[in-house]
Amino acid sequence: MEYLQTRLMFGMVPGLNSTRMICEALGNPERKFRTIHVVGTNGKGSTSFYLAGVLQAHGLKAGLYTSPHLVSLRERIRVDDEPISDADLDRLLLRVKEAAESVSSSQVALGKPALEPTFFEVLTVAAFLYYAEKGVDVAVLEAGMGGRLDSTAVAGGEMAVVTSIGLEHTEVLGATESAILREKMGVLGVPDETSGVVGDAAGDGACKTFVLGGLGPDLLGAAREYAAHLGASVVVPEVRGDVKLPNLGRHYVENASLSLKAAELFLNAPGRAGKRYDDVLSVKTLTNRSWAGRMQTLAGPDGTVKVILDGAHNSHAVRRLVQALDEYYPGQKFRCLFGALKDKDLHEMLRLMMPYVSEWLVTKTSYPRFRELDDLRSEIEGLGGCVASAEPLSLDYVQSALKASEGPILITGSLYMVGAVVQFLKDDYDGLRFFRGMVPSVNERH
Repeated sequence: MEYLQTRLMFGMVPGLNSTRMICEALGNPERKFRTIHVVGTNGKGSTSFYLAGVLQAHGLKAGLYTSPHLVSLRERIRVDDEPISDADLDRLLLRVKEAAESVSSSQVALGKPALEPTFFEVLTVAAFLYYAEKGVDVAVLEAGMGGRLDSTAVAGGEMAVVTSIGLEHTEVLGATESAILREKMGVLGVPDETSGVVGDAAGDGACKTFVLGGLGPDLLGAAREYAAHLGASVVVPEVRGDVKLPNLGRHYVENASLSLKAAELFLNAPGRAGKRYDDVLSVKTLTNRSWAGRMQTLAGPDGTVKVILDGAHNSHAVRRLVQALDEYYPGQKFRCLFGALKDKDLHEMLRLMMPYVSEWLVTKTSYPRFRELDDLRSEIEGLGGCVASAEPLSLDYVQSALKASEGPILITGSLYMVGAVVQFLKDDYDGLRFFRGMVPSVNERH
């Protein structure tokens, strides 16, 4: 873990060279299992989580790689819903460290720059090692950023699920949605109209498949063109009307629909041995599969919902949040425990939420990027909202907020804040039992 912390200073660097060289030094663990990539602007985590659960229900040993985490790094690397142990994570990080330092020494001896892998690259290779050791049948890999140059692309999967496309990381991924789409679809390879496919991601000769969701007509046309140059097939699933999820909101039904179609295509692929896709089993599996901290309800012993947790941290996510509140709690107002980072579109987030909040309890964690309490109070009161209290986030503050709330309390504004709340409440609610026994650890953006 100390070694991993030293990687934070190198930030987030797009590119496959470091990951590829370390993997080669370790015997290419990423080639010892099948891979399904999940890329997109929003919805990657839940889509990956649903998909891994459905594959597991069909008897496959399923790896799951997601980011960021809410409480512990262990959440990011799972096999059949079990997080990697502290001992295994520590052991594998040290293996990656040893390999990276060996490669770096060789590079320097050749007069080349030293190899300095990033936090995400090191963790990705550790995940590859773990899945290879555990003998998983398939690993569902959520891309960190983009796709073509994301370190997860080294695994060279046969299928990619594209959840949605929006303007993000434009300085790296491109200034338009179509450019960002190409970067994300590049996780399966890069088309070259004259000489065929270029790049390791598409080098195994297998038929590639894209499962696409959340794209308008123009982007869908661009996606089909890209796939055609890659020699890949495209599937655009309908949004299912028969899917019931613990996570509230139509956007999770959309993500689940993508997951069901991806599972069907993977399980029913020509030449694939084993159990064929069972839709009844798959839909039933999702009824109890809750993606933590995202429109997640926490109920007390009597079944009454006490908390609605959602990591909505920008205006796009808040629109989804209020749409879900309209559907599941029409006309209801909530006490809201709220904190947000400085670089978010706070005014628009608050404007969207105002009709749904009776009073605000503003907060911040010790993370320096959080908005100051006075700033939050000023913005909320400027929009006509009532700020009932303003305190740094603590167990006492959360517990007092819960005790004073007659109905469900809404906790939102930042995934980092939601993660801290999960740590406080994990022993009190069965819906957070996955996190019990975990020791908090930082995310790379910290």
